Amino acid sequence: MGKSRQSVAAVTLAALMLASCGGGGGSDGSLGSGGTVTVPPTPTPTPTPTANCGLAARQSFAKAVIDEWYLFPNDVANGVSPSSYSSVQSYIDALVAPARALNKDRFFTYITSIAEENAFYASGSSAGFGVRLAYDAANQQIVIAEAYEGAPAFAAGIDRGTAIVGIGTTSGNIRSVSSIVAAEGTAGLTSALGPNDPGVSRVLRISDAAGTRDVTVAKTDYALDPVSDRYGAKVISEGGRNYGYINLRTFISSADQQLRTAFLNFRNQGVTDIIIDFRYNGGGLVSTAELMGDLLGRNRTSSEIFSQLNFRPSKASNNETRYFAAQPESIAPTRIAFIGTGSTASASELVINSMLPYLGTSMTLVGANTYGKPVGQIALDRAECDDRMRVVAFATANSAGASDYYDGLAPKIANSCAANDDLSLPLGDPREASVRAAIGFLSGTACTTRIADASAGAAARSSRSPAMARPEMLMADRPSAAQRDLPGLF
Repeated sequence: MGKSRQSVAAVTLAALMLASCGGGGGSDGSLGSGGTVTVPPTPTPTPTPTANCGLAARQSFAKAVIDEWYLFPNDVANGVSPSSYSSVQSYIDALVAPARALNKDRFFTYITSIAEENAFYASGSSAGFGVRLAYDAANQQIVIAEAYEGAPAFAAGIDRGTAIVGIGTTSGNIRSVSSIVAAEGTAGLTSALGPNDPGVSRVLRISDAAGTRDVTVAKTDYALDPVSDRYGAKVISEGGRNYGYINLRTFISSADQQLRTAFLNFRNQGVTDIIIDFRYNGGGLVSTAELMGDLLGRNRTSSEIFSQLNFRPSKASNNETRYFAAQPESIAPTRIAFIGTGSTASASELVINSMLPYLGTSMTLVGANTYGKPVGQIALDRAECDDRMRVVAFATANSAGASDYYDGLAPKIANSCAANDDLSLPLGDPREASVRAAIGFLSGTACTTRIADASAGAAARSSRSPAMARPEMLMADRPSAAQRDLPGLF
């Protein structure tokens, strides 16, 4: 602990993280989705475990971090015996249970792997099929929300809108999605899909426009492209007007140049009406979030605040105010339509919340309410054990000081506009429901239903008929670094 505590003061502001799911779907059946905002800590060599990496020592490290840095010190449980818990994470969960009960920390404080996290935040390195999966309870199937280029599922012909109706390890033992859920619940689906280790193979029975067939897909290591070459950044021309569209999958450092390139294209074409699609973006690096703010701040001055980070009183010396810093590629947006869902969290919410004081009714949130994560984490490493402790340590706020969006951002945006996520159409397609509603806002078309009204209606319908609930992202019981920022990733 000594080494980590000595080094944290030097790296705290370089390691800020508004972590995503922070845990996701746990054994209690909760669904997580919430994102990470961070500049990763200085990379460290993959450690060799030593005798100091026993459970008790690792639990002691986690407790010391919470005692020193946790944003809600009055909401930490007292008298929790580490010997009563068989893992570091279960002990952490018990310590922060009071804060969770108050909706302040929804699995945002956790222990993870240094090596795994460094690999993801540098390049999007992950292992798996390379798809985002949503469970459609009404039709008893898994639907592909997004497929990543360069990953094995896409190479096998699996893309957005494809339905998985059965899973097996061989063609002879495929089980239908409905039978798996009937026997084991949705947790059975993540179990059936297998661990995210290279070489793990599954036979998937899929259904799409070409019909129903079985395909064998093996999980591999792949690098996630944060801005898709297919639909990630483009100009949509319609009715004699141009609209810039940018779909950012996650806030990682490899996105920085892609964002600069996209915004320079918008600037060169004189585009100022912008659609920013964050619908599946669970968070990522705070530095990339700040860059996006700068790229939207050509008409902002260096004395105007983009965001604020506020620690507990005993750590107030680490508070930070981030001002706009216009870039050569920056634009001065006239109107912005952000597309969000319950998977939109953390760094995504930071950007949306930070632009609200400057654009007011000239910006909107389209789709569904966001996750609600106005807090962030710092990372403290115990390198010899490959342990990285992610602890909620600060709150985020915009220039007006607004930071209380634990219930999502839709209540803060009066002119939000409800829209479906139409999985039958490609992302970025102007016919897709959320993109269509975004274009409608930018062109002056009135929104028919506010997100709050739609949510209330959906809740009433779900209470009468649970099968009418919209598809929800599948969450792993023990999410990887990538899955925390990309809910539904497998």
